[in-house]
Amino acid sequence: MKFFVDTADTDEIRDLAQTGLVDGVTTNPSLVAKSGRDFAEVVQEICGMVDGPVSAEVTATQAGAMVEEGRKLAQIADNVAIKVPLTWDGLKACRALTQAGTMVNVTLCFSANQALLAAKAGATFISPFIGRLDDIGEDGMEIIREIRTIYDNYDALSTQILVASIRNDEHVKQTALAGADVATVPPAVLRSLSEHPLTDKGLAAFLADWEKTGQSIL
Repeated sequence: MKFFVDTADTDEIRDLAQTGLVDGVTTNPSLVAKSGRDFAEVVQEICGMVDGPVSAEVTATQAGAMVEEGRKLAQIADNVAIKVPLTWDGLKACRALTQAGTMVNVTLCFSANQALLAAKAGATFISPFIGRLDDIGEDGMEIIREIRTIYDNYDALSTQILVASIRNDEHVKQTALAGADVATVPPAVLRSLSEHPLTDKGLAAFLADWEKTGQSIL
């Protein structure tokens, strides 16, 4: 499973990219607004940090305007993926941009039926928001399992499942178990995956024993 980082904080991306664990980045207007920087400038900088897709979201709501914005954003770098909402106009824009050779991430997906439409429209990625489904009392992971089954039923559907609105490490584990292609995670969640109290305890014991030897490797 690939890891995308869900942030527009370039310092965070730069640090995490040094681990080799970052396969791409997802941004949105809200994340860029937090940075207080120019949108295109931020996207261009991020694209230079990672080799994988960097999702940049359109702000228009009509298909024609989405396509225009998408084309402009795609000029920033070759690895830009245009993010469009899962609306009827978004699906039209998805098809037009895909046919022009641009990667498209269809976002704000909340049902398997929506994901099927996005795949038929040629989406490169579909972004189901599991955390927001959990918030309203639904099982967010169930939609991932449903989409995986539907996509696997048809060889012609090549859209990748990009699980979004991930809140914790359990979401990440369940995403991998469900067979999703990508998990886009906040930096704090990605870092938390390496943590376990027994790891800390074991390391402390090893270091204590080493100190008793009075030796030094260097």
